[in-house]
Amino acid sequence: MERDEETSYHHANYYGNIIMIDNDRLSIYLNSIEKPASELLDTIEKEALESYVPIIRKDMQYFMRTLLRMNMPEHILEVGCGIGFSAILMAQALDGKCDITTIENYAPRIPIARDNFKRAGLDNKITLIEGDACDVLDTLDEKYDFVFMDAAKGQYINFWPQIKRLTKKGSVIVTDNVLQDGDILESHFIVERRNRTIHKRIREYLYELCQDDAYDTTILSVGDGVALTVVR
Repeated sequence: MERDEETSYHHANYYGNIIMIDNDRLSIYLNSIEKPASELLDTIEKEALESYVPIIRKDMQYFMRTLLRMNMPEHILEVGCGIGFSAILMAQALDGKCDITTIENYAPRIPIARDNFKRAGLDNKITLIEGDACDVLDTLDEKYDFVFMDAAKGQYINFWPQIKRLTKKGSVIVTDNVLQDGDILESHFIVERRNRTIHKRIREYLYELCQDDAYDTTILSVGDGVALTVVR
């Protein structure tokens, strides 16, 4: 075997003419060349990791930043605020030229999110509504240019009718964490029993997105999987 072929073999698995890329090594490389986030976002991310609070992964951060700058939405809806990291990232990506409505149900994270919005100087741009998303969405009547869903995965299918009502032609809908760390590919009976309901509901949600003629959807393996949907 030639030296360059041997090197390639150790870095990839071959199936016929298809090369299976080592995604972990690829992510490390790509993260090393991306533009850094703001100093405040870096600080909030470190605080989140130290407190075991989930935030969107690095590659998802870069994807969102680019997507937002391509679309330049003015009115954004976020379902699942957490500690406010994603809302701040979106506002900063758009240089504050947007209004964001975000929803959070988990009480301990709400004051942290509000404090983070103040730290970022964005508390006048981001409106946090407390409550269950199913209930809150029913009270909204604005049409949003951009929707980011990063909440309980098993509830996405329940949110969808209201998301449809709150969007318009050209609106972009981003749904995070739709691949369940690869479990979405598995049979219902192979998935751990405690995850089967989520598995079933995510599959239903993705099928609904992809089959509805009023929308164009593609599923990308960014982060833990993202569904990118555009209203036709």
